[in-house]
Amino acid sequence: METHISCLFPELLAMIFGYLDVRDKGRAAQVCTAWRDAAYHKSVWRGVEAKLHLRRANPSLFPSLQARGIRRVQILSLRRSLSYVIQGMANIESLNLSGCYNLTDNGLGHAFVQEISSLRALNLSLCKQITDSSLGRIAQYLKGLEVLELGGCSNITNTGLLLIAWGLQRLKSLNLRSCRHLSDVGIGHLAGMTRSAAEGCLGLEQLTLQDCQKLTDLSLKHISRGLTGLRLLNLSFCGGISDAGLLHLSHMGSLRSLNLRSCDNISDTGIMHLAMGSLRLSGLDVSFCDKVGDQSLAYIAQGLDGLKSLSLCSCHISDDGINRMVRQMHGLRTLNIGQCVRITDKGLELIAEHLSQLTGIDLYGCTRITKRGLERITQLPCLKVLNLGLWQMTDSEKVSIFDVLATLKRMVRKRYQRKWKEERMVDGYSLDRGGQEVPKRRPLLAKRTFMHPQASKIVQRHYGCKARVTMEFEHS
Repeated sequence: METHISCLFPELLAMIFGYLDVRDKGRAAQVCTAWRDAAYHKSVWRGVEAKLHLRRANPSLFPSLQARGIRRVQILSLRRSLSYVIQGMANIESLNLSGCYNLTDNGLGHAFVQEISSLRALNLSLCKQITDSSLGRIAQYLKGLEVLELGGCSNITNTGLLLIAWGLQRLKSLNLRSCRHLSDVGIGHLAGMTRSAAEGCLGLEQLTLQDCQKLTDLSLKHISRGLTGLRLLNLSFCGGISDAGLLHLSHMGSLRSLNLRSCDNISDTGIMHLAMGSLRLSGLDVSFCDKVGDQSLAYIAQGLDGLKSLSLCSCHISDDGINRMVRQMHGLRTLNIGQCVRITDKGLELIAEHLSQLTGIDLYGCTRITKRGLERITQLPCLKVLNLGLWQMTDSEKVSIFDVLATLKRMVRKRYQRKWKEERMVDGYSLDRGGQEVPKRRPLLAKRTFMHPQASKIVQRHYGCKARVTMEFEHS
């Protein structure tokens, strides 16, 4: 007795369709009535975000989305009123308007005219015409909002933050990247420092203040006092932050990730404050803080030895600092030391000896490493990501670049099933050396790519075309 797929119960078809990507789900629904009914089951579309171009009226669009249980919508282009979306999606849960440059306060005001209790996430990133007026509407009608993205909304001011602090007490994540008018006063509103006017967003867990140039150490004082549940804080490119401000953050026991990238006034003293406090950080980024040096690594080893990810790109660190740090940082998974030009093979040998759990390392621009150091670092058993951009090779090493890659191949052969190829890209197709099209393969469980500035020239000389040489292997 033969069994055809049409004999399956709708529930089983729905389970199968649930594994398809969004486009294939839609195609399956067009096969026949039975498949359409199964494909429209809400379990098939759970968690799917509909991506829409709103150019002309389509009366069947939103009823179709609601029938499938889709509650997350991204608007790719908005040529109709936003109220058209809000009225059509009564139970909308997430609305992404990122990059809708033509969205104005007037358009948003017409859309939010009554409470929308179901909406949990709103993304207005790069909606540059949005001002504090829109935030007033949001605070009034979106009381249940938990995620608000305002990155690049450069017209937002401290008044807008006061409105957020007044109306959005359930907010857990707030992105204020490049909101250049914000100052310490606005952060005080969020942290509940002006209780007479607003309670504040005291439940915040993630706060991004990247490139808010007017912020000073006073903002960090407000954050440490009012936002005690904060787990992620991004202060990158905040030039007004100094070592004194980090003293306030050093006692935030809930903080897990701190980004201080390109904070020019941060030095070894600030890292000392962090290390001597009660922090339990798992991620720290002090890349491009040119006052951070080897002494900071000693402090990190003493007080921040629970870090899983550490970024020190372009910091003034050397092999001596690496030696101080690695002996206490056995749990480190990711280490970014790109453009640390004082790192040599000795530093890589120390890393390979002590950081056995490392899965990724960035050595971009480390011009003093050689083949010897590279061989040691590739012996790490868990390594999956290795960035070697701008690795400077001697003339003899240029000749033997393929010998280097062959050495790497031999070192991993015992642990991995080897997949080695030299490929070239022609009109978007991947061709092997014989000119035959290489079929697409399933994603690798682990992949490493080794790149050098001279690689394309060398391969072009060998094979007569622009090329990339990659070594790909996966767990056996």
